[in-house]
Amino acid sequence: MKRSITIASLLKSRAEAIGLPFELMGGAAGLERTISSPHIQKTGLALAGFDAYLQPERILIFGESEVRYLESLDAASRVNVLAAAFSHDIPCVLITGGWDPPVELRAASDRYHVPLLRTTVPTPVSIAKLEYLLDDELAERQVIHGVLMDMLGLGVLIIGESGIGKSECGLDLVVRGHRLVADDTVEIRRRGETTLIGTCPDLTRHHMEIRGLGLINIRDLFGVAAIRNSKRVELVVQLERWDPERDYERLGIDELRYDILGLGVPLVRMPVAPGRSLGVLVEVAARNQLLRTRGLNAARDLANRLEETLRAKDVQADSDSEDDVEHGGHV
Repeated sequence: MKRSITIASLLKSRAEAIGLPFELMGGAAGLERTISSPHIQKTGLALAGFDAYLQPERILIFGESEVRYLESLDAASRVNVLAAAFSHDIPCVLITGGWDPPVELRAASDRYHVPLLRTTVPTPVSIAKLEYLLDDELAERQVIHGVLMDMLGLGVLIIGESGIGKSECGLDLVVRGHRLVADDTVEIRRRGETTLIGTCPDLTRHHMEIRGLGLINIRDLFGVAAIRNSKRVELVVQLERWDPERDYERLGIDELRYDILGLGVPLVRMPVAPGRSLGVLVEVAARNQLLRTRGLNAARDLANRLEETLRAKDVQADSDSEDDVEHGGHV
């Protein structure tokens, strides 16, 4: 499903936190208009009559050149070119650089219910920050039941059936010095073609639910160094109840994947049984994955050495057989 964001939500977003403050100059009746594309448009030619190329649901930028061009027109011409531009389904107009909009531009935004925003940030910086903000707001999202941890800089998502011990494992990892991102509800959004970012809903952020203890606040118990707000998801550890009839991975040569929003994330299946220290095992899985990202694979290296050893023995055996044949021939 295609995501969108209203202009009202954009004004309430973290735009100011990334250095892109907005000021509403007109068109307040159109705040429920939606943006569905992270790409902006700066088609100044639309003011010169080439408005057919304006794309719907994309913010229209007016920088210095557009404002200066409007000022060079007489009042009647301004009204006409703005009417043509605003006849398209554009969500809003953003004036960059802090320029004052002509009176006709404010009037047109009110007449056509197209919000008119202004920022003091220069055009190139505004475009970069706005596309970054919209790319984040419009990213595909998926909610997964699990625990997301930051372990040695690696984002590890712990999943499994309810009651299997995900939160207890996460708490053990916090005690071991790792950082909690989200417990129970992990909201994952896809950024670009290869990146998955996990975070926690504001309501439950920094909290964990531990059976027997209830809700605990990790930040209050362990300090700010034990939590973080978001992390890239780079490894999935799936906890499974131990089944004595099942054959589990013994070497770790096969590389499994877990699909999240169309991207395959490395997967480790971890059987749960009494006496197994899940915290230690998940930490080792994270360390092992870090080594694999650097090209070091213990299982594959061992398999290669074993294959080379067996090949060398076969060559030696063939050589010994040839020697025996030659020796027998001389006799």
